[in-house]
Amino acid sequence: MTDHQHDLKNTRHKARRLTLRRHAQRRHFHFYSRVSNWTFLQNVSASPISWRAEHWILGGVCVLLTALVGIVIPTFANATRHEPAPIPYTTMALDLPNLGDEADAAIGAYGAASEPDWHVVTVRAGQSLSDIFREQGLGPNDLQRVLDSQDDASALRHIRPGQEFAFARAADGTLSAMRFERGDATRVVLHFGADGVSEDATDRAVERRTHVAHGVVTRSLFYAGERAGLSDGMVLKLANAFGYDIDFAQDLREGDSFSVIYDDLYREGERLRDGDIIAATFINQGKRYTAIRYTNADGETMYYTEDGRPLRKSFLRTPVEFTRISSTFSTGRMHPVLGYMRAHKGVDYAAPTGTPIRAAGDGKITYRGWMSGYGNFVIVQHNAHISTAYGHMSRFASEKLGDHVKQGETIGYVGMTGLATGPHLHYEFRIDGGHRDPLTVTLPPPEPLPASQLAQFRQQSAPVLAKLKLVGGSQLARNND
Repeated sequence: MTDHQHDLKNTRHKARRLTLRRHAQRRHFHFYSRVSNWTFLQNVSASPISWRAEHWILGGVCVLLTALVGIVIPTFANATRHEPAPIPYTTMALDLPNLGDEADAAIGAYGAASEPDWHVVTVRAGQSLSDIFREQGLGPNDLQRVLDSQDDASALRHIRPGQEFAFARAADGTLSAMRFERGDATRVVLHFGADGVSEDATDRAVERRTHVAHGVVTRSLFYAGERAGLSDGMVLKLANAFGYDIDFAQDLREGDSFSVIYDDLYREGERLRDGDIIAATFINQGKRYTAIRYTNADGETMYYTEDGRPLRKSFLRTPVEFTRISSTFSTGRMHPVLGYMRAHKGVDYAAPTGTPIRAAGDGKITYRGWMSGYGNFVIVQHNAHISTAYGHMSRFASEKLGDHVKQGETIGYVGMTGLATGPHLHYEFRIDGGHRDPLTVTLPPPEPLPASQLAQFRQQSAPVLAKLKLVGGSQLARNND
């Protein structure tokens, strides 16, 4: 074929293709005119984003492909998976030992004696057991059944804040069981049934753990106790032990120090509460005081000095927990209310309203009522010669006129009744009717332990005294380093 013929053939092919294209365009003119402006790239600045027909087509194709992949691949994987061959097991019948009827009864009893669903209640300040029963929706008859079930109901009549009681109820809502602590070492569970009340008592392991501490007074005694690891309650016990010799309201000085051996009470490994101070020393303004806890032959537990003389005096130095003195004994003082000079025949201890006021010594209440100027007023006669008086009380305690009170027993509460500009206790000390300064009056020292008990006391106190000296000495050496 010549070149001319080849060119002619190509020309005819091109003419044929153009003819077919024009024919298709004329036949499908409407389709081409509709899709001629399709594009997958949109001019965002020219028009807002929107789905066009081509977007819907592309999206549908993607969804279809995703569905096909999700169906075909798992099906193919299952088709190619081979199940493992089953493992043969052999079953053998074993004869069990015959436990007998007694064992069956024991198992049944164990199931029947399952722990009840207890609802635990914690005693709040000022609550009685009657208040707790009322809050739990239990009636007086339930409480009476509980009290009648006890030979000695003192653990139920004298409850304290923080103590716990637990109650369980039957399906009909009636009381089915009650749990409480009788002392530190006994847990009691009462079961209520148609036949009466039954009791289960369980002994609980109680131990005392001994600790030692040393502190130096900077800001306050409470702050020094906190830094030494003592609770506020233990600090109060420390102050009460030395309260006959040290007036913590005015005698405390920065740099005073103490060393103390004390214990905590633990029950079944859990701390229950503060224990007691076993022995302590307190250095106040350079003078050293010692307190050793000892129970004498009469069964009375007190604190003694190293030579066996009781720390307890006939009278307390301070009838309120240590606070500040707002006014001292004076033969002439400008009265803050009346505005003129007048003798102040006692000592005023400023304290918050409601602070307990303690009897300074054993005695009998000979006056309890309102007295002009003093407000609510109490007089305690201690012997034929000595009496003490307490004024401006917010309210009285439960003792009545003529009752005998023990040293340290609460007889009222701090207030500002009568002629007073703020809450405080006005405290007077009288000998044969004459007023004396409570801070300086001299009283005879108590008698030491008799010789028959003194040897035992020294034998018992020697180890704790050695331990106290070791604690104080090591702390002194540490401070000097």
